[in-house]
Amino acid sequence: MTERAGWDAARLRPAPGTGERLATADYRTEFRAVQGDLRGRGSWKFERRQEFVESGESWRSFQEGDWAAAVRLHERQHSAYAERVERLREHGAPFRRVRVVEQPLTPYLQWEMQAFRVQAAAGEQIRVITPAALAGLEPEGPLPEVVVLGDRVLYEVVYTERGALDGAVRHVDPELIACWSGFVEELYAAGEDLLVWFGREVSHLPPPRAGARQR
Repeated sequence: MTERAGWDAARLRPAPGTGERLATADYRTEFRAVQGDLRGRGSWKFERRQEFVESGESWRSFQEGDWAAAVRLHERQHSAYAERVERLREHGAPFRRVRVVEQPLTPYLQWEMQAFRVQAAAGEQIRVITPAALAGLEPEGPLPEVVVLGDRVLYEVVYTERGALDGAVRHVDPELIACWSGFVEELYAAGEDLLVWFGREVSHLPPPRAGARQR
């Protein structure tokens, strides 16, 4: 797929030193403002890492070994997710997500997929791909985590070594934005619907243990 489209790693990696570094609070504030102002243009998120450090009640329950509570707390967010999806739909600005998933799943991914299951059931458009879809594009390591909001801005999301959110680098180069938009759109078209994939690959798994990879 990627070879047919002519994608290459150099086009997809922002040049070092370009863009504007944003602290986490500034990134979150700006993201919400820009996304809320979009009209008639969709957005994309490309997620590559397999391990993150999160916050919130569900994450704490997971870390404490209470898997049932972690899942239940995800499910309580259904209405909020549905409201967000409807708001973006009314603006003609759908948000679509492409998630790269390696096997065996990390405990983090199994936890995250429970959140995605609820989001997808609420109408969010999420598809899953495997690293094979990125063949030849990662000779220097995994591609960056990227969010593209319409044709206005691309955020290269930054994380600490442990995987905690550490802000982002804002890029406004139209060529880079268009390149990533086309790339993620193609991956999305070739990906598998999250709910279908979840039913086959995740629904039967036993509760994960934080720090232990699933098999």
